[in-house]
Amino acid sequence: MNILACTDGSQHYSSSVYDHAAWASRQMGGASIHVLHMLNPHHEEPAKLNYSGSMGVGARTALLNELVELEAAKAKIAQKRGQAILEDANTHLKDAGVVDVVADQWHGKLSDEIAKYERDADLVVIGKRGNNADFEKGHLGSNLERVVRSCQHPVLVSSRAFEKMDNFVLAFDGGKSAQKAVDYAANEALLKGMHCYLLYVGSGNAKIEAALAAAKTQLETAGFEVSVEQRDGEPEKMIGDVVAQDHINLLVMGAYGHSSIRQLIVGSTTSEMIRTVKIPVLLFR
Repeated sequence: MNILACTDGSQHYSSSVYDHAAWASRQMGGASIHVLHMLNPHHEEPAKLNYSGSMGVGARTALLNELVELEAAKAKIAQKRGQAILEDANTHLKDAGVVDVVADQWHGKLSDEIAKYERDADLVVIGKRGNNADFEKGHLGSNLERVVRSCQHPVLVSSRAFEKMDNFVLAFDGGKSAQKAVDYAANEALLKGMHCYLLYVGSGNAKIEAALAAAKTQLETAGFEVSVEQRDGEPEKMIGDVVAQDHINLLVMGAYGHSSIRQLIVGSTTSEMIRTVKIPVLLFR
């Protein structure tokens, strides 16, 4: 078993990513952890300056040479910072009892390259926000939604700080990704030993009630203690209320709901829940 832990060295989320990855490793029977840090290429266009008439040829050449040296220095600093990030991650995980840790640094954008690195992973762990997120406005990290769209394996989105997890709410809507979450919980080790709250938000009907009953039976057969609840209302509000009222430690849900546009964007309920809940979220697509 292998866990891919993605980090950009964010002071707000990096330690939490490592703690959640270490917890997952223990739950999964000592899974190895691959820490990945991407050196993001600088895509911004350089300022277009018009040097005609403003300086001589020699001055222009000297300036261009200085800019080249500056870019080389910035790249060297970024590489050294990345090495420091990986050393910190390795130390953090070893201190948490993880035996098998590999830490790598590569050039590129995580959102562009994640599919390549998650092929050999059973779980991907990433922070809700990174260094470039707007914390005051509650924006998600720029990589997060792209990573969720790209990953074939479950993605654990870490909260700001790790807390012990002994229960989870599984937001069930009868869709394929929600059923995938049920199958995973029943067949894999990650969630074993935790109490399951199976939650459906919406008007009840024979089809969804049958699906809920089947999911409950499947989870109970796998050894879970399951509580089932149905609520009417807006999913974002109802899920948030249950998380707060029942002191839920982990939210488990499909990344896409029952929607014709689910292949285009991460479901609006999913994005809203990741933004607003203060607990980790385990996503399935």
